[in-house]
Amino acid sequence: MSPALQSDVLVIGGGLFGTFTGLFLARAGLRVTLLEKGQIGAQASATNFGNLRLHGRSARQYPLSIRAQELWENYGSLTGEDCEIDRTGHLYFAGGERGETQLRKDVETATRFGVESQLLEGALLRERFGFLSDRIRLAAFSPRSAVANPRLSTPPVARAMVRAGGTVIEGCEMAGFDVTSGGFAVTSTDGRRFEAPKLVNAAGAWSGALAEKAGEPVPMFSAGPPQFVTEPLPHRLHPSVHMVEGDVIVRQIPRGNIIFSGYPRTHSLPSGAFTHVPPAKTLRGMRELAQCIPMLARAEVIRVWSGVEGYLPDMLPVIGPSTTMPGLFHAFGGSGGGFQIAPAVGQCLAALVRGEASPVDISSYGIDRFTERSEVSEKIHLEFDQ
Repeated sequence: MSPALQSDVLVIGGGLFGTFTGLFLARAGLRVTLLEKGQIGAQASATNFGNLRLHGRSARQYPLSIRAQELWENYGSLTGEDCEIDRTGHLYFAGGERGETQLRKDVETATRFGVESQLLEGALLRERFGFLSDRIRLAAFSPRSAVANPRLSTPPVARAMVRAGGTVIEGCEMAGFDVTSGGFAVTSTDGRRFEAPKLVNAAGAWSGALAEKAGEPVPMFSAGPPQFVTEPLPHRLHPSVHMVEGDVIVRQIPRGNIIFSGYPRTHSLPSGAFTHVPPAKTLRGMRELAQCIPMLARAEVIRVWSGVEGYLPDMLPVIGPSTTMPGLFHAFGGSGGGFQIAPAVGQCLAALVRGEASPVDISSYGIDRFTERSEVSEKIHLEFDQ
């Protein structure tokens, strides 16, 4: 048997949470090895909508989200590459009375954290964003929000990590891990062995199994949003557009194609291999889109897809140290909002791994908030099945 590969930190998972954590650790001079069972950035980090929105975040998440936006705005300096970041702004609109009430609350929360967000209604809304249906009475615009190409976002982070001295191993699925006198020993399904004093669990929708082995089960389930893209159309949709109720999330890329995402999510297969999008959900999304943005009623859909992402009952990720195993750290459960916060998750977790203070307080994201599977998680399951 070949000797174990020795590192200072082992990172399990090659999505944005894992690669950004690895990048910040490698830049701090630590020997980091990242293991990815498939290809870097091939799961939720690549198949999401690509929204870098500052609207609609919980008050608890805003400090992390704002820090992340600063890092996205410096993505080129961090990675030396580009992922088609476009500061389009984010148009957040309400589909009905309940949405209007929520939108006013969301704008108030955003403003409290220093996020510019302008409420628009009546003639001003029609003048600035006349593509919205006349039935839409209230919206808000956040100019700092942006979008990025999710398929291009993760590999540059991994390459930057390697240039900083880290190691990335693709096609390396973890079979299990053991606690040793020196920390942790991870064994791959093909028999390779990796050892390090610190272990980071950033395996996305598959992180729950590792957490459970550590004695920290979480009520996480795998799902993905139904998404589709249309034929290229004349460019008339400049901001990223998002319905408060979640039924419509849409943007137009520079080539003219319209990208759509929306609720309700679709559960992944029990194996976790992929998320099937039932045709009925695509048709529902097309109807909702046409009702909100009538000019897209005749747009032709050319492709449909989804991803596999981990969701937690409170729709917030787990970030921080294990409460049962010293040296183990968790970063998973993006719950539909992980893409935007990923750089800050990596920066904060890397600080904790190094034994330093996190630049943003992430104590409320600890895994200990899930002591047992709750009725709340079952409620979330039912809502996402509808």
